[in-house]
Amino acid sequence: MAAKGVGMANKGPSYGLSRQVQDKIDSKYDPELEQILVEWISRQCGSDVGRPEPGKLGFQAWLKDGCILCQLVNSLFVGDKPVKKIQNSTMAFKQMEQISQFLKGAEAYGVNKTDMFQTVDLWEAKDLAAVQRTLSALGSLAVTKDEGTYQGDPNWFFKKAQENKREFSDEQLKAGKNVIGLQMGSNKGASQEGMSYGRPRQIM
Repeated sequence: MAAKGVGMANKGPSYGLSRQVQDKIDSKYDPELEQILVEWISRQCGSDVGRPEPGKLGFQAWLKDGCILCQLVNSLFVGDKPVKKIQNSTMAFKQMEQISQFLKGAEAYGVNKTDMFQTVDLWEAKDLAAVQRTLSALGSLAVTKDEGTYQGDPNWFFKKAQENKREFSDEQLKAGKNVIGLQMGSNKGASQEGMSYGRPRQIM
């Protein structure tokens, strides 16, 4: 059995290019965002979730089993909850399954696939900045939807742009076809009158 806090048994330290890539990924982790996310998750899920040790490894250990994440996504839904059963487990596949359920719930809530982290990003601490991005996207969506389920300061997350659909009449659409956009340029008044470059060509 692996020691607590250690990833997969066959994963050793990385060297060379692998190390450089991992260092670059690690540098994207934002400690200030971590504080905001911890505060939001604590308010959203209640005080029973506790608080992690400061730093990315503490943050990872706090969320690693998927229980807090599942509580978080369930707390944002009105009515039917996406994660039916949340259970504490020390078994790796159960923990990864719960992280996966959180990701499905977040997608059902409206988080874009491009904003989602992969299960190993959290479970093996491969890319905790990606975990932060997913949680930020979830928070932004909760603030934007404004369904009364969001618990926290609305200024913690950006409000997403809302669709602003416009309706045009057939008359307006036809009139628009006659307008030459400034990006296309215009040849009104263009001529070569008065233009001369050097001497005229001599024909012999």
